[in-house]
Amino acid sequence: MTSREIVKKALAFEGPQRIPMALPAPYPNDFQSASYKLKDSKATDWYKAGKRRWERIDEWGNKWLRIENISKGEVSEGVLENLDDVEEIELPNLDDYDNYREAEEIFSKNKGDKYKLGGLPGFAFNITRKMRRLDQYLMDILLEKEKIIILNERINGLLKKAIENYAKAGADAVHFAEDWGTQNGLLINPELWREVFKEGFINLCSVAHKWGIKVFMHSCGKITDIIPDLIEAGIDVLQFDQPRIHRIDKLAEFSGKVTFWCPVDIQKTLQTKNKKIIRNDVHEMIKKLGGKGGGFMAGYYGNNEAIGLDPKWQDIACQAFVEFGSDLRWLTS
Repeated sequence: MTSREIVKKALAFEGPQRIPMALPAPYPNDFQSASYKLKDSKATDWYKAGKRRWERIDEWGNKWLRIENISKGEVSEGVLENLDDVEEIELPNLDDYDNYREAEEIFSKNKGDKYKLGGLPGFAFNITRKMRRLDQYLMDILLEKEKIIILNERINGLLKKAIENYAKAGADAVHFAEDWGTQNGLLINPELWREVFKEGFINLCSVAHKWGIKVFMHSCGKITDIIPDLIEAGIDVLQFDQPRIHRIDKLAEFSGKVTFWCPVDIQKTLQTKNKKIIRNDVHEMIKKLGGKGGGFMAGYYGNNEAIGLDPKWQDIACQAFVEFGSDLRWLTS
């Protein structure tokens, strides 16, 4: 079976010969990613704006700030200063197919071997919260809900076109990151999330499925409360770097309904620096999350430095993913 066939069987819970993996060389990687490239982007590279201060502009027009090169930075000035301008503000041209030509070329060279992922800039929250800055945005959801909903609808209209363009370019799925959780729970009341954001998820997942492609979502933090909503909306894959924040047994309740894509937990398990615990984590996730004909894919956290770890600890995890995930007959023995 090709990598693409293995991933498709896992997503359909049809019993692939091994678990899909997204691991660094020399380990297996069943995926290929590509993203649109805006022809007329507002984005700049990082530029020095002070003694230790660096700034950049993103494709939406937001100004970012970081100190030296020790972080990814955060938005310091959102492009949407006044919500009264919500219907007039200029947005990137995500509906122009020319911006997807490079992704189409990358996918065309794949020859069906890899599972192809097209990158989105997020769903509405990940985009609009930067346009207002997160602190102001969380207040806006309560105080200016109607305007936020209008803004969401504008963004969702763009994302609909982006999904369609990725499908035309040959993607098997779209993927996006939207960090909805803290270490303790959702950033906002779950009922408010359902009122303001869920319909957008439903509509965009419906568009993707209509075009025959899947939807992969990454989220940091404890978003356990809305996992049933995300499944109902049509999310096909949930990518969690902290699966233990939800509890593995809790995630196992959704086995057969959604696929989980996870590394060994970057905060609770890898930090033990204990080979036995790391290997046990791999074994448990494959057994409990991937035991119904699919439902689990092995991941790798791409920045060991950011989590303060020697790469050897994730290397132990990779070895275990290959060992336990390459022959799944033990799951039924």
